[in-house]
Amino acid sequence: MRPDAGTVRVGTRGSRLALWQAEHVAACLQREHPRLVVERLVVSTAGDRVVDVALSRVGDKGLFTRELEEALDAGRIDVAVHSLKDLPTEMPDGLALGAVLEREDPRDVLVGGGSGGLDDLPEGARVGTSSLRRRAQVLARRPDLRVVDLRGNVPTRLAKLERGDCDAGVLALAGLRRLSLEHAVGAVLQPDVMLPAAGQGALAVQCRRGDARVSALLGPLDHGPTRLAVAAERALLGRLEGGCQVPVGCLATPASTRLRLRGLVADVDGSVVVTGVLEEAVGDELAATGLGERLADRLLAAGAREILARVRAAVAEGTVSVWGEA
Repeated sequence: MRPDAGTVRVGTRGSRLALWQAEHVAACLQREHPRLVVERLVVSTAGDRVVDVALSRVGDKGLFTRELEEALDAGRIDVAVHSLKDLPTEMPDGLALGAVLEREDPRDVLVGGGSGGLDDLPEGARVGTSSLRRRAQVLARRPDLRVVDLRGNVPTRLAKLERGDCDAGVLALAGLRRLSLEHAVGAVLQPDVMLPAAGQGALAVQCRRGDARVSALLGPLDHGPTRLAVAAERALLGRLEGGCQVPVGCLATPASTRLRLRGLVADVDGSVVVTGVLEEAVGDELAATGLGERLADRLLAAGAREILARVRAAVAEGTVSVWGEA
C-alpha cells in the first residue's frame, strides 16, 4: 500500500487552540497527500483537568503532553500534535519528533494597556501573567508594576482582562493569531524587552520511532530552518534543566547558514538577569544542539546557576507558584 493511502489518526488536546493546531496539521497532511484520510481524537491531559492547582505543586514535565504520548505509544493514535513549548526537552523512548512546522511569530504581546507597551503603563499597573519567565522580564524592566496571576486558556485570559481582573496581560502572539484574536493585541513586545519561551510559536508533531509510513507522510510538513532554531532553544533549556518552573527565555534566529541564539535567565522578581548571545554556522540538528548547550554553559558560568537554585528553592518551598504559559 502506498504511504499516502489509508488513515492517520491525529491526537490532540481539547482546548480551542489545540483543536486549531490539530486541524492545521490535518489540513497540511491532506494537502500533501490528497488520498489520505485523517481522523482526529481528543485526549484529555492532566494540564487540562488540573486547573486549580499550580504546576509547581504537581510537576510541570509532561503535564500537557503525557497522555497524548501514552496514546501514541499504545497505538491509539498515529501522531500527536503539540505546541512545541509544551513538549519536555527529553523525548520518551520509542517516540520521535516527526515534523516541526514553519514557525508563527514567536514574540509575546501586551493585551490591554494601550499600544505603547510596558513602558507606557501607569505606575503600579497590574500586569497579568502566570509565567515566571514573563513575570521576571516585566519586573526587570518595570519593577514598579504589580504582576498578578492570569490563568486559563487564551479565551479565558482575554475574558478576565475584559472584566478588569488586571490592567494588562502578556500572551503569545502566535496563539492569538491562530484563534483570529489579533485585534486584542495592544503592543508587540520585541525580544530585547521579552524573550519568548523555547519553541514558542512552533507546532510539533510526534510519531512512533521507526514508523516508516507515518514518518514519510510527515516529511513534507517539516520546516528545516524552524527545526534547527528550536533544536538550539530546546538544547539550551535542557542544559539548564528548565521548563515552566524556571524563568528562562531564548530565541534562535536563522540567517543563511548561521544561527544567532539569545538566552536569558532571571530571578522571579527581575532583580538579577543574566543574558547571552552566541552565533555560529549551523548545518544540522547536532550543530544546533551544540550551540544551545554552549550558550547555556555560558549563562550558568555568568550566574544563572545561582539564580536557578534560588528559583527552584522558592518553588519547592511554595513561596513561588507556577501556573504555566499561554
